[in-house]
Formats: sequence, C-alpha cells, structure tokens
Amino acid sequence: MATVELRDLHLVKKALAISVLVLEHQSGPHESSSDKFDMKLLLEHLTNTAELEHYLKAARIAVLGFPPELGG
Repeated sequence: MATVELRDLHLVKKALAISVLVLEHQSGPHESSSDKFDMKLLLEHLTNTAELEHYLKAARIAVLGFPPELGG
C-alpha cells in the first residue's frame, strides 16, 4: 500500500470532503449511500475534529461557492 503524506494527504482529504458533499446532495436512482458512508468514515479517520470542519467548509466553498455561514 502506498504512503500518502504532506501535500498528497492534504489533496486526498480535500477530495474526500468534496466527494462527500457532492454525494450528500445526490438523490434518486444514482445515489451511492455506501460510497458516501465509506468516504465520510475515511475522512473522519484521516482528520481530527478541527481539520474535518476545515475540510468540509473548504469543500462547500469549492462546490457551492460560499461558506456554510452564508447559508443556502
């Protein structure tokens, strides 16, 4: 298994956070609950609480264009 460190680890965490956010907004026949669940667990495993909040906020800004505190 590959070792993921530094910048690569940051990118993996960010990609997971973006994926989780996108999958949370997906519904219908193409919804992938198991992927969403597994990705969220992996992200939680790779981050502490403060980091998790940071990555989820960054994902929301990247995908939706605004931070959570601005609603929407």
